[in-house]
Order: sequence, then structure tokens, then C-alpha cells
Amino acid sequence: MLLQMKNICKDYPQGKDVIHILKNISLEIQEGDYLAIMGPSGSGKTTLMNLIGCLDTPTSGTYILNGEDVSSASDDRLSDVRNTEIGFVFQSFYLLPKLTAQENVALPLLYANVPRRERRERAAAALESVGLQDRMDFYPNQLSGGQCQRVAIARAMIAKPRLLLADEPTGALDSSSGRQVMEIFGQLNAAGTTVVLITHAQEIADCARRIRRILDGCLLPEAGEGAEAGKGGDASEKAAEI
Repeated sequence: MLLQMKNICKDYPQGKDVIHILKNISLEIQEGDYLAIMGPSGSGKTTLMNLIGCLDTPTSGTYILNGEDVSSASDDRLSDVRNTEIGFVFQSFYLLPKLTAQENVALPLLYANVPRRERRERAAAALESVGLQDRMDFYPNQLSGGQCQRVAIARAMIAKPRLLLADEPTGALDSSSGRQVMEIFGQLNAAGTTVVLITHAQEIADCARRIRRILDGCLLPEAGEGAEAGKGGDASEKAAEI
């Protein structure tokens, strides 16, 4: 078991009131899983992703990640967990405009005090793995949206995290670029990386092996559709249908 959430709640105060964003969420994700969490805008899916990614802590409940209770961990410990255990891919890429593709990918290794030569070698290998070996010296404004997202995926995987979180990863892309990105996620999962997608789009969720739906802050029971999503077997084939 890579992660387990039990009765997770997340509340936010609003004046004299309290807004209940997440309500008694329980979720288990096995090592090597490929899960889509699907819901409409305002359903709580991004808040749930922030908790899974240790970007936030729950108001109540228990979150065990890789055997460690991170429910009430300190900010420093959560930062360490994010740097070593989790990779993030967002809709908006978040590449630094004044750094080349190679420098953007190498950035997490700089924070980890990895020597410069090793940073460059590992970043080059990561970019080659997503088909961008000829774009290493390009800046973000010289790349297409799909290429920027592939740079972001390479950056997310540079530290070899066990868990990859992707929040609406194709939301800013055309359909062709979206297919390429989803094919990369399928390849990463086939190689052993646990992948969790946050999406509102059925065609993106269908690329995963399991689907969980969230609505009004509640995670709905796992239905046959999640199991059916996994029966297709090859996530690359599903990505080709997008």
C-alpha cells in the first residue's frame, strides 16, 4: 500500500461559518496503481490532490504515505516528502521563463544539492525520455504547449518519485499534444510509477486503470466503471483514442 487516507476532512473558516470542503474521504492507492479522480469544478478534487501531494494538511483524519503518518507533519517534513516521494504536473506547466528546458528539469536536483555535472546529465536523460533531446537549450517561450508539458513531466520525474500527481495535465493542450502527454503517463505507469490524475474529462479519466468520482466533497463508492476502465489493459491505446 503506497497511501491510505481514513476519514479525511478539510474545513475552511469563512467569517463565523465553516465551509466543509472534504467530508470523510477514505482512499487507498496501491504501489503501481493508475487512478483518475474525476469531478466537476468545485467538487473538492483539487483540495484532495493538495492533501495527497502534501501541499496541505487535513483538518481531521489520518493520511499514511509510504508507511508514515503525514496527517500533522511539520512544514519542513512535508517539504522533504514532496521533494523525495512525489512528482507534480500541473495544467499551467510552471516553467521558469529564464531557464532552458534542461535547466528547468534539473532544478529539483539543485535544491537536493546534486552536483552540477550530474544534474545536467540526469536532466538530459529525462528530456530524452519524453522525446525532447533536441530541445534542451530552448526556453519555454520557444516551445509549444505540448513540449512545455513534456518538460514539466521530465522535471516531475527527475528525482524518481514513487507517486506522480497530475492536475488537469491536458487542460491547456490541443488534442494531439494531449494524446502524447497521456501516452507518456501510460509509459511511466507501465514502468512502475504510481500515477494519480485529477480531471473533469471522461476521456482523460478513461486512460487510467481505476476511476474514483468526487462530488460535493464526498468520494463516491468505487463503481463498476472504475473497474471497467482498467480492463482495457493498455493505457497507451486509450490515450490514442483521445
